[in-house]
Amino acid sequence: MTKFAAAYIRVSTDDQLEFSLDAQIKALKEYAKRNDMIILKEHIYADEGISGKRADKRPAFMKMIATSKKKPRPFEVILVHKFDRFARSREDSVVYKSMLKRESGIRVISITEQMEDDKFSVILEAMLEAMAEYYSLNLSDEVKKGMTEKATRGELQTGPCFGYKVENNQLVVVPEEAKYVRLIFEKFANQEMGMLQIARYLNDLGVKTHRGCKFENRTVDYILNNPTYISILRWNPKGKYTRKFHHEDIILAKSKHESIISQELWDKAQELLKMRKELYRKRQHKSVKIRHWSQGLVKCGDCGRSLCISTINYYQCNGYSKGTCKRSHSIKIEKLEKAVCEQLREIFQNKIEINVIPKKTSSLSNEYKLLQKELSRIDDKLKRIKEAYKNGVDSLEEYKEGKELLDVERKSLEEKLNALQIKVNDEQDENIYKRIKNVYELLTDENVPLDVKYKTSHFLISKIVYYKEANKIEIEYK
Repeated sequence: MTKFAAAYIRVSTDDQLEFSLDAQIKALKEYAKRNDMIILKEHIYADEGISGKRADKRPAFMKMIATSKKKPRPFEVILVHKFDRFARSREDSVVYKSMLKRESGIRVISITEQMEDDKFSVILEAMLEAMAEYYSLNLSDEVKKGMTEKATRGELQTGPCFGYKVENNQLVVVPEEAKYVRLIFEKFANQEMGMLQIARYLNDLGVKTHRGCKFENRTVDYILNNPTYISILRWNPKGKYTRKFHHEDIILAKSKHESIISQELWDKAQELLKMRKELYRKRQHKSVKIRHWSQGLVKCGDCGRSLCISTINYYQCNGYSKGTCKRSHSIKIEKLEKAVCEQLREIFQNKIEINVIPKKTSSLSNEYKLLQKELSRIDDKLKRIKEAYKNGVDSLEEYKEGKELLDVERKSLEEKLNALQIKVNDEQDENIYKRIKNVYELLTDENVPLDVKYKTSHFLISKIVYYKEANKIEIEYK
C-alpha cells in the first residue's frame, strides 16, 4: 500500500560530500520509490549549515513538526538519511519521536540504519543516538580548541563591544560610540566622576548600550576593564568568570583592530581601578542580615525597584544607586516604618476599605489561583505562537489572529481577577481589621524580637511603595 512520506535533510558546516543536500535528497527519493512511498515537494524539509544539537534552532525541522500535527495527517513516515540527521541530542530525539508517534502515528525511518519493529531495535536505535551525541560533544570540544587557538592569535570570535562594529570579521570603530568610550575613560581616570555619576551622565544624554538599555555603574565598570579599547582581545576558554577580569583562565592577545583610547589613558584608569578595589573591597553576602522589619518590602514609586539599605539608617532606590533611576528615593528607615505603622493604625481604627487578595484557604482564593494559572498559560501560548511565527510555522496573518484571540482571553481573565480584589468580603472584614491591629501592636512593641516583626510584616504586607516627590506611601496587602 502506497504511503505518503516526508523527507528531512540536515546539512551542517562540518558535513562531508556524502551528507550534502543533493546527496541526501537523492538517496531518500530512491528509498521511497523502492518502498512504495510518495514524497511530495512541499514535504521536503531541509536545514542547511545548521547543527543538530538543538531542535528549536532548526526552522525547517520545527515546520515539519508543526505540519505533522495537522488533521488529516499529511504523511505517515519521516525519512532521514541517518538518525543523527533527525537529532544529535538524545533528549530531542526521544521527545519528538514520541510526540510524532503518540499524537500522529508517524514513524521516523533511517534509510541507512535499517531497524526491525522489535525490542532489540529499540536498544540499537538508542545506541546509534548515543554515538551521535558523543560525536556532537566531541566536536564541541574540538571547536573550543579551535577557538582557543584563534584567541591566542588575537582573532575576533565574539560580538562587538560598545564603540565597535564588525566588518569582515574585524572590529571597526563606530565614531559616535567611540567618543563616549573616551569620555568614560577620561572622566574616570581624571577623577572627575565615579562610575555611578558617569552612568547617570550618559543616561541624561540619551546614550544607549548596544542592546538599547540604559547605562548602569556595572556597564561603566565593564567598559573600564575591557582591553579591547587598546587593541587587545580577551577570551575565556571556559566561558565563565565574565566579570572576573583578571582570572587565570583568561587569554589576552594583541589584535589588529584600531584602538579607541591611548595606552597612557588605559594605564591611568587601571591604576585607579586597582586603588579603588583595595579601598572598597566587595562586600560579602553569605547570608542576608535582617536589620529592619520593613527590609525587602519597600519599592521605588518611580522605577519600581527595591529600596535597599544605603547607610545604617537610610533606604535608597537600587535603580538610583546603579544610575538607571533619575530620582533619589532616600528616606530614613525609622521615619518610613513609623509612617507605615500610622497608616495601619488609621485603617483598623477607622475601618478604611482596602483591597485584599482572598485567603489561601478560601474558595475565592482557589478561584484566584486558577485565574492566575490561566493568565500564566496565556503568556506561554503567546511565546509559543511568536516562536512559531519566527520559525515560519505560522504566517503573519495566523500569528495576528492567534494573538488577538489570546488578548481577548487575557482581558477577560484580568477583569475577573480585579473583581475578586475590589473589596474584602463582609464576613472577612472584622478578621482583616483584627489582623492589621495585631500586626500594628507587634510592630510598635519594643519587647518583640526583630525576626518576629519581620515575619509578621511580611505575612500581612505584599509591598510598600514610596513616592518621594509626593512624600507618601502606599501599602499593598496580601
